[in-house]
Amino acid sequence: MHGLKITSLGVAALVLLQGCVTPPAGPQIVAMPGPNKPIEVFNADQSVCIEFADQQTAGAARHAANRQFGHALLGTALGAAFGAAVGGGRGAAVGAAGGAIVGTASGAGPAAYSQYGLQRRYDIIYAQCMHSRGNQVPGFAAPHAPPPPPPPQ
Repeated sequence: MHGLKITSLGVAALVLLQGCVTPPAGPQIVAMPGPNKPIEVFNADQSVCIEFADQQTAGAARHAANRQFGHALLGTALGAAFGAAVGGGRGAAVGAAGGAIVGTASGAGPAAYSQYGLQRRYDIIYAQCMHSRGNQVPGFAAPHAPPPPPPPQ
């Protein structure tokens, strides 16, 4: 019965910690309305660009979360095998719980890096979208003058 509690604890840790990589909640950059752009139009642009960035990064967030879950699952399996070899049935439960914790911890560094990369990608997509709709975004310069007219014929 005690081994079942430890194994359940390891599985619960897996479930809770596998979601460490999450989709970005929104952009971490500031965009401002373009010159003479009404705030209603800017708000509509912002909604469209946030949805676009969400769609473009959703697959990467799922992939990173699955990779994190794989680390924890592998740690659990290796811990259970090692625990069974050393301590029998009860050792397998302790090994599985320990393996879940170590496996999850070993995936924490890559998960943090994945989260940073995902947020950066999200911000770039959002910034490009907002700029393409005529809004002011840091790092994107608006043209200073309109292009010259075509030559007369």
